[in-house]
Amino acid sequence: MNATTAVDRDLSDMMSAVFARYREQHPPEKVATWDDGLWSALTDLGLTRLTGSEATGGSGAGWTEAAELLRAAATHGVRVPLAEHDLLACRLLDDAGLPVDEERRTVCVLDRTGTARGVPWAEEADRVVTVWRADGNYLVADVATAELRITGGVNTAGEPRDTVTADLAQLTGIAVPDTAIEQLWLRGALARGLQVCAALDRILELSVTHASERVQFGRPLAKFQAVQTLVADIAAQASLARAATEAALAAAIRTDWRGPELDFLVAVARSCAGHAASVVVRNAHQVHGAMGTTLEHRLHEFTGAALAWRSEFGSVGFWDDKLTTAALAAGRDGLWPLITA
Repeated sequence: MNATTAVDRDLSDMMSAVFARYREQHPPEKVATWDDGLWSALTDLGLTRLTGSEATGGSGAGWTEAAELLRAAATHGVRVPLAEHDLLACRLLDDAGLPVDEERRTVCVLDRTGTARGVPWAEEADRVVTVWRADGNYLVADVATAELRITGGVNTAGEPRDTVTADLAQLTGIAVPDTAIEQLWLRGALARGLQVCAALDRILELSVTHASERVQFGRPLAKFQAVQTLVADIAAQASLARAATEAALAAAIRTDWRGPELDFLVAVARSCAGHAASVVVRNAHQVHGAMGTTLEHRLHEFTGAALAWRSEFGSVGFWDDKLTTAALAAGRDGLWPLITA
């Protein structure tokens, strides 16, 4: 972690302790459910609106602290829509000049038919910050969930990902610049990248522990060269993904999400994290053997999440295409400055 993204140790420890204690008391479910008690506890600690302004009831922190909060939740396998509420929905309300209160929110971008798919936690939200395009402009409205048609669904990690449908003719909204929606997309993409990296780091930890403690043919798995190679590849891929994601996070913080290179850096981060997830998940399950596929072992909490999160806010192929386009545009003379900027 570099200086730009370093977090106060006491704050980091507090976040980790909250999620660790919650996970100990609440075994994972096949499909994640909303927990009012957890949300209330996080609200009392000022964590549900960590980056909101103090004038509107937020904690006034920044993305450095928010990133640490996402890592802590992901590391302990706790499913809670902190990114959707604070970093995406409430931030977009601020951008649109709309009021923010204590109600819990998620966000969605409707297509031309008024439908958005894969919306996180929509059924459990009080309101959905809704974006749609009309007459060449993006419009934003803070809509009560009772006014929307919501069909429940889940992603491959068992997290709520619902379909939201609205009657566009009945919606009225505030126009926001295209850059606000572009930044919304980048914030979501980087948030998922941070969560993937946290999951990969936890998979590495579990793999090292298992290889060190599990004995086969009279000696620990870690003594076998093949196992050492698998774990070394996990460590290398997780480190590469984390370094790329930290670089994008540092640029986002440094430029307040306005840097001209940010789109490229987020693409690098998501591409690295997405490809790393393939190697890390495959190797970790090979190291653990059949044990790693059981519900009793914690490995599936992180391998399933890493694969699900890497497909949200742009698939691996989408981000690879972005990188290819940027490289072609830079040309032979501009490629080196592009990747070293």
